[in-house]
Amino acid sequence: MELAFDDCYAAVRARNPEYDGRFFTGVTSTGIFCRPVCPAVTPKAENCTFFPSAAAALEAGFRPCLRCRPESAPHSPAWNGVRTTVARALRLIDDGALDDGDVEQLAERLGVGSRHLRRLFAEHVGASPLQVARSRRLLAAKRLITDTDRAMAEIALATGFSSVRQFNHTFHMTYGRSPSEIRRTGKHT
Repeated sequence: MELAFDDCYAAVRARNPEYDGRFFTGVTSTGIFCRPVCPAVTPKAENCTFFPSAAAALEAGFRPCLRCRPESAPHSPAWNGVRTTVARALRLIDDGALDDGDVEQLAERLGVGSRHLRRLFAEHVGASPLQVARSRRLLAAKRLITDTDRAMAEIALATGFSSVRQFNHTFHMTYGRSPSEIRRTGKHT
C-alpha cells in the first residue's frame, strides 16, 4: 500500500476503522506507534510518521501503544487468535505430524498445552486432532485404493497407518467393508 501522508492523517483524525491494520502511526513526540483507530488524543500532523507494518514502526524505534495495542491489529496473528493456532495445527497434521508423533508433541510445536489444543479442536473443528489425522489418512488411502493398483500394505504404510491391521479395522468401521471390497467396487463408493 502506498502511504499518502494526507490520506493516512485523515484516517487517523477520523479514527476510520477501514484503515485499521493497513498502516501504523509513529508519533515522534512520544516515541509510540498506534493504529488509526486509537482512542488517544490525535497527534499533531508534524509529529506523525506512517508505516506499512507494526514491524516497520518497531524497527524505526517506536514502542507499541498500550491503549490500541497495535500488535492485535486486523490480520495479525494475535488478531486471528486461536484460529491461527488451529489453522497451523491442521497444516502440520496434513504434513503428517501425527503419523510419527502424538498430540502432546504437536501441541508443544504450537506452543500450547495438549488439553488446550484438544479444546480448540473441539470448538473450532468439531473433532479431535487424532480424528482429523485419522480422517486425512482414511481419505488418502481410499483415493489410492480406487485410483492405483498399489498393494494394500503399501497403501496402509504410505498413508500413515501404523499397521495393516489398523488400516483394515479403520476401513471396516468406517465403510462397513474391507479395503479389498472397496477396490473391487471401484469409484462407485
